[in-house]
Amino acid sequence: MELVPFDDRDGWIWWDGKLVPWREAKLHVLSHGLHYASAVFEGERAYNGNIFRLRDHTDRLINSGRILGFAIPFTADEIDAACREVLAANGLTDGYVRPIAWRGSEMMAVSAQQTKIHVAIAAWPWPSYFGAERMQGIRLGIAEWKRPSPETAPVAAKATGLYMIGTMSKHKIEDQGFNDALMLDWRGLVSESTGANVFFVMRGEIHTPVPDCFLDGITRRSVMSLARRRQMTVVERPIELDEINDATECFLAGTAAEVTAVREIAGRAYTPGRITETLMKDYDALVVRSPEEVARVVAG
Repeated sequence: MELVPFDDRDGWIWWDGKLVPWREAKLHVLSHGLHYASAVFEGERAYNGNIFRLRDHTDRLINSGRILGFAIPFTADEIDAACREVLAANGLTDGYVRPIAWRGSEMMAVSAQQTKIHVAIAAWPWPSYFGAERMQGIRLGIAEWKRPSPETAPVAAKATGLYMIGTMSKHKIEDQGFNDALMLDWRGLVSESTGANVFFVMRGEIHTPVPDCFLDGITRRSVMSLARRRQMTVVERPIELDEINDATECFLAGTAAEVTAVREIAGRAYTPGRITETLMKDYDALVVRSPEEVARVVAG
């Protein structure tokens, strides 16, 4: 498949309050966000013209900015409207939506109190992240990089800098023939994959790590709600690496990954089964419902 660079595409990008042609959406090379990772973002999916849990994503974007010490200069209502506008402008009903906010080029130093905060939103077609392997199951290796302590990084923010170790881990694991990497945290406990939360089925229960050093994902919470509606037991707890040997099923959950089965973690085999398949189907059915119906389901 031919790789189309993201700076060489047709379409529209919402930039600081207005739509601009895709190819003209450029920033200066001395933007603070590029040099110091002073940026936050969201990853959202649209299904049938509705962006799944849009307000939840927008609220997290705004809060991520606060955690990094800056205020995003648009309200939640304005950002929601902009996400819908850019989706429509690009003729999409199904696709991926990427809002991002960053410090501009007014100052170039560690201290950048006077920088302007910019916001851009793009949207493009993006099919299933793992394609046909979603139920067959993907293969994970163990990353050598670990998720940092909350005392060393803004782990509750969806901040760009936190994804550097994810990229490094995923590249190395892909070179070894795996699809993705399972990341441990600074204590050696199981945390997540490079871009999705992880769940294990143990003795008929669903176990997932406590999100104390990584994002409590919006898809993660949606899947947990769906499981509980099925009367499935969901246990959030610290998980030691050795404990994953006791699991019979494993799956990932995230905006890009949606619900994806895992068939191997570094030589440990899992059989994608009833619980994984049920939650995958329930999630696929949930995301195409109206925003009002989605809110009712996840609230329950």
